[in-house]
Amino acid sequence: MVRLTKIYKRIGVLCILFCPVCIIPCVYADNNPTISDRQTISVEKQRKFDYFYYEGIRLKNAGKFDTSYEMLKHCLEIDSTSSVAMFEISSFYIQLDQPDKAISLLKKAIKYSPNNQEYRSTLASLLFSMEMFGEGAEEYEILVKAFPEKQELNYYLAESYTRMGEIGKAIDTYNTLENSMGMHEAISVEKFRLYMSIEQPDSAFNELEKLADKFSMEARYPIMIGDLYLQRDDTVRALKYYHQARKIDPESPYFPVSMANYYEKTGQREAAKQQIKEALANERLDVNTKMSILARYIIQQQRTKQDNDGENLFRTLLEQHPDESRLKLAYGEFLASQNKFDEARFQYQLVTESEPENINAWQQLLELSLQTKDMDEVIRICNKCREIFPEAMEFKFYLGIAYSQQKKYLQAIETYQAEIPSIPKENARLISDFYGQIGDTYFHIKEMDKAFEAYENALKYNDKNIGVLNNYAYYLSLLKRELTKAERMSAQCIKMDPENATYIDTYAWIFFIQGNYPLAKMYIEQALSKDKTNSAELVDHYGDILYMSGEKEKAVEQWIKAKEAGKNSETLNRKISGKTYFEETEDELFNNMDEDTSETEP
Repeated sequence: MVRLTKIYKRIGVLCILFCPVCIIPCVYADNNPTISDRQTISVEKQRKFDYFYYEGIRLKNAGKFDTSYEMLKHCLEIDSTSSVAMFEISSFYIQLDQPDKAISLLKKAIKYSPNNQEYRSTLASLLFSMEMFGEGAEEYEILVKAFPEKQELNYYLAESYTRMGEIGKAIDTYNTLENSMGMHEAISVEKFRLYMSIEQPDSAFNELEKLADKFSMEARYPIMIGDLYLQRDDTVRALKYYHQARKIDPESPYFPVSMANYYEKTGQREAAKQQIKEALANERLDVNTKMSILARYIIQQQRTKQDNDGENLFRTLLEQHPDESRLKLAYGEFLASQNKFDEARFQYQLVTESEPENINAWQQLLELSLQTKDMDEVIRICNKCREIFPEAMEFKFYLGIAYSQQKKYLQAIETYQAEIPSIPKENARLISDFYGQIGDTYFHIKEMDKAFEAYENALKYNDKNIGVLNNYAYYLSLLKRELTKAERMSAQCIKMDPENATYIDTYAWIFFIQGNYPLAKMYIEQALSKDKTNSAELVDHYGDILYMSGEKEKAVEQWIKAKEAGKNSETLNRKISGKTYFEETEDELFNNMDEDTSETEP
């Protein structure tokens, strides 16, 4: 039996112009299975068909998709030419992410019902989403001829032509659309873009100028034209249109924004800053636009490494919009980027106190606490959020990590084990991550067999869990167990992420333990060339490999570098003083393993 998703999203026919093209698997829309769009069947077969069809629709509407699918499939067994059954079954294939089967069924449905707009629209939309623009355009061409009053069909046809590179046809189609609905900003801007893509700037700007002439009392159109000229570094024409906009509406909230960009482009940074302040103070400008302006300004200042007064500008906005939580969160993020962690935490906490169900605020507060390694705060946040957001697994995941960081290993293991049963089975990757953390934690307390059992469970749920593969392989090498298996898992890590120095180091170390020193040396040198963390452990490994390769003086040099880079162990000191190789003790291996291998991600 085909297993269908438990959540079936009903998507209606798209009816709003200029929305993104989407797949339109309409559920039951008064299609009559008795219409004469198929072969003639007996009264008895018709009765059976009707029963299975309507029962299939009823089950589908009740969310029983597996049984519904079987019912509708039986309809096709009764009547292999039923368009309505084909259409309904195609919607299941769309939900199952099997578009090829859906396309095949839709084409058959159209063969027997060529005048059905719904079937053809769904096929055209699906073809578009699959980037089969040529076939999609053919379907839209038929639809446009059959339903000329459906303006949105011309838009989709024009989009298909654009994606095919048929720019001339796309422009012609937009012209047809414009003739039927009148001049429209979105159409003019799209035609502008298309003309620019085929290097016809005069025709491009003519489109926008026609728009500005038609709506001569709208300041935003000359501002738009000025912005586009500014993007082309034509500051003279840009300024001309900005002045034109200023004459139309001296209080336009968008004018100072464009002028700020103009001043930045012409190197007048103080003037740009003043325009930004004017824009932020303008009461006609909504808070979302103001936040966007401020974000662009701060990014620009950071890019040019200039001092900025972003903090003062944020405070100005907060005075105007003291209850805007998104603004507080953005301000907190800015403060954190300036390493003002206490001030950032204060902003996040303001939001969590006023809006305790604002998960974004809690997530940013958690991220800040992890960044500052405040594990007590991480535990407080995670425990609080487990109550507020019982379905949000990230808080449970990081609670276990915080316990591990505090060396409360048994509490960490208990946390992970308690939560695994509540993770939906279809979220196999998350279950795998939880088992991976259990494995890491058991290894900390030297429960090797339990650690490896947890890793095996992790790989059952996700055999490409790269963190688990790497740690499992490395820990096996430390214990000199199942080295062939360790080598295979480590090679898989490198195949998935060939630029990761940690994974390459693991591979090198496995060859070292196997006594294959030439390969070990080749891979450790690759790891060092890709390492961006200045890992002392990698340098120490390099020294060990050089020593066993016969390059003893160079080995001592690397051990000294490892010590200078921050590694301080009794074994390393013995290697340096004795100028000879010693294996690390078991205690030192366990103390170093976090630094060597673990890469915890959200």
